[in-house]
Amino acid sequence: MPEAFERWARLRRLLWQPPRPHGEQPLERAVSPLELFYDLVVVVLVGEAAHHLSAHLSWRGLAEFAAVFTLIWIVWLNGSLYHDLHGREDARGRTALLVQILAMVPLGAFIPKASGSGGFAFLVSAAVLFAVLALVWLSTERGTSAEYRRSSQVFVGGTIACAALLAAQASLPADTRVAVWLLLDLLNLAGLSVMIGTASPGLTITPALIERFGLFTIIVLGETVLGVVDGLAHESADALTIAVGLVAVVIGFGVWWTYFDFVGRRPPRPTRAATVHWIIAHLPLPAAVTAMGAAMPGLVEHAHHGRTPATIAWLLCAATVVALAAAMALSASLEAWRADRALYRPAPAPAPAPWWESSAWHLPSPDRLHCLSALPSWPCWRSLGRRRHPPDGERHGRE
Repeated sequence: MPEAFERWARLRRLLWQPPRPHGEQPLERAVSPLELFYDLVVVVLVGEAAHHLSAHLSWRGLAEFAAVFTLIWIVWLNGSLYHDLHGREDARGRTALLVQILAMVPLGAFIPKASGSGGFAFLVSAAVLFAVLALVWLSTERGTSAEYRRSSQVFVGGTIACAALLAAQASLPADTRVAVWLLLDLLNLAGLSVMIGTASPGLTITPALIERFGLFTIIVLGETVLGVVDGLAHESADALTIAVGLVAVVIGFGVWWTYFDFVGRRPPRPTRAATVHWIIAHLPLPAAVTAMGAAMPGLVEHAHHGRTPATIAWLLCAATVVALAAAMALSASLEAWRADRALYRPAPAPAPAPWWESSAWHLPSPDRLHCLSALPSWPCWRSLGRRRHPPDGERHGRE
């Protein structure tokens, strides 16, 4: 009997270990399939927000989308940070993420009516989800050293307060609910920024966390392709419609290209300010990409019209600008911003060669090919294939 009890105790310790204590964050680990599944569930909620925006292209619809997306992103950030800091691959760690996923499913179901008749159910579901996050973070309190105890308690208290405020919003009228909701999102982001920027000894951005942010960006970029496919599925598949859809896909691919050439897989500078900058600046990028995906079906739908509706055009252009601006802001927080400035600074346009050196197409030398990797270096693009023409008299003489 004692032997059987000992075996059961060993099995329990193996499957149900306590969360990893504060300060024992693994600096080198691979992103697990469980984390990828968690990200996919979050992106399902993001897709619901994109579909709602696509059907309500107005200022109010954009405000509702911003409120919903920011709330979803904060939830994703909480879950990602918890698993990176304290999560394990045992049954307890998997159960913690499973409980969060189970709380997300009702939240996603109420997103289409979050600003209307389903607002009460949505906010209650959001409050339950934040309460679950508070309990998950509270489970790390056992064995916490005095160095981390105060910041941990403040974070848990802030999460509980956020859950209470979300539940209190359910009684507000629909007209004022979105404004209060946006204000609560901003307060939550400000609180996260203060916590990350002041907590001792500071948050370490690990390679696994960098990969998580990059993978989340890739999955969200799938919304642009999904929007194009959805638009083509409901329209006649002629050459013009398909061409418009493919151009829209190229726009999304350009965002991927820009992010992973200049931001992705690169760590921020090892300072608290740069860490906060890097984390918060990752919010507008996927939000803008999701908004681009919401504009794609309307763009394809109006391919044969003489003019694209202004709401669709403005949304697509503004979202593209925000995505590029977010990538630029993220670049400024990176260690590579100082270490490899040649990648980020515009290269000066070289002086044109004298006309007598060559009258043929001038091929770029290898040291000028880096101009192709930087959008700000557009003067180089003009000079890469510039034809050197001699004066008119000399040209006629050769002819």
